[in-house]
Formats: sequence, structure tokens, C-alpha cells
Amino acid sequence: MYVDTAYLFHGISAETREKILAAAIEESHSPGDYLFRQGELAGHFYILNEGRVRLSVGKGLLAYTASTPGDIMGWSSLAENPTYTASAECRTPVKVLKLEKHRLDQILTQDCASGMRFFKNLAALMGRRLVSSYQ
Repeated sequence: MYVDTAYLFHGISAETREKILAAAIEESHSPGDYLFRQGELAGHFYILNEGRVRLSVGKGLLAYTASTPGDIMGWSSLAENPTYTASAECRTPVKVLKLEKHRLDQILTQDCASGMRFFKNLAALMGRRLVSSYQ
């Protein structure tokens, strides 16, 4: 599992990281499967363990390809968006960790310092993807 290497989890306490791992569900998906579709209720976020996932908006406009273990997807659920703002299509066989948004909120509320670090890391990741989308 790649929670330890995912930038999103840098600086989070070991105890909180363990709780997050315990709450995660490991899933496997086939090429062509969707983890989520734009407009669906945003209740989970995902950490890539292996494979390639194409994130697209609108009518298939490529927004990002997640292919590095530890890449995250579905952050709409973490940013209080009621629905996903992109679709995530598996392009190869994919393994992910799936985390339920409300359970993650409960865990991070119990460790405010780790919760603050988590959301600072999320903001940094969103900024990086935004900048890379301009290139």
C-alpha cells in the first residue's frame, strides 16, 4: 500500500496513518471501469496502488492521468463538493485504496495537527495539477 509514499500523507502521525489504512478498502478494477463519473455524488477518494487512470472533464477532455503509485483521485469529496468534477476511467488493470469521506473526516478530526497537514498537502497537490494543466 502506498499511503506512506503519497504526498497527501506526508507529515501525518503514524497513528493517524494506521487508522486511515484500517478504514481503507482495497479494490481492483479492469480497463474500461470507472472509479467515479463526473456529476455522481462524491463520497470517496482513491489512492492509486498500480495501473493508469484517466481523469477527464466534460466530453472526455483529458485533465490528468494518474499513473504513479500514491496518486490520488476523487478529491472533490475532500473539498466539500457534493459531486465529482471529473470522471476516472481505468486504462489498465488498476488497484486502488478507496476511502469513505465521512470516515476520513472522523479520523482527521481526532488528530487536528495531522488533519491540518493533510489539507495543506491537498491544497498543494491541487495547485500543482492546476499549473500542469496550463502546460
